[in-house]
Amino acid sequence: MISRMIYRGIWKPGQQEAGLQALREDVQASRLVREGALMTAAAFSWRDNVFLYYECNGTEVDPLKVAEAAGPHLIDWAGEAEPRKWIPMVDVFHFNEPAGYEHWLRKAPVERRVGRVAHLKREMMASYIYYHYQLQEERAFLGDKYEIIAMHENLLFGYQEFPKVIEDPVVPGRLSTKGTPENWGDSRMDLHFQPWEDDGYLYFKPVELIYAYYIGEIHSEEEAGKTEA
Repeated sequence: MISRMIYRGIWKPGQQEAGLQALREDVQASRLVREGALMTAAAFSWRDNVFLYYECNGTEVDPLKVAEAAGPHLIDWAGEAEPRKWIPMVDVFHFNEPAGYEHWLRKAPVERRVGRVAHLKREMMASYIYYHYQLQEERAFLGDKYEIIAMHENLLFGYQEFPKVIEDPVVPGRLSTKGTPENWGDSRMDLHFQPWEDDGYLYFKPVELIYAYYIGEIHSEEEAGKTEA
């Protein structure tokens, strides 16, 4: 069973550069991918935020084990019995979901792994989830197999891979209704997002990739290294 995990962290004041350097040098994520505990692991940076995206193979892996080196540079989040370095972001939309290990393996090389962010208007958060859950579970139309959008407060973080893979979901939808607008434009997503302060643009903007590892690529690189040796 593959579980998709997305987390958000915030750098302590003045700790961003040190934290990013620690993440770039950390071998934990690549080791977990190499050992098969994770299928994919990626980290992204935006302003004072850092995001983790990873896919657990079987047992769910704590984010502190994936990005342990970043811990000392992150603020503590309150809200539970113990402060946390990483806040789990809520999966609010995906076109597809893992039906098993073989189903989720990439069948072709991935050229780019992209993270993106957007802000919702707070009064439109429930509407955004409502429309997207309908679309997701009614299987109203097909989209990118590996795309996922997660939320913490009114911040959205999206993960994508290119080239896109478009295929029918294997896992059945959870709704038998037909409430998704036939014309998706009628959902008026343009009214859901806060304009960006710098240019007034709506929707998602890309963020910086720190690292990305995938089990097929790591094993291929190791085999190539053995051949060259």
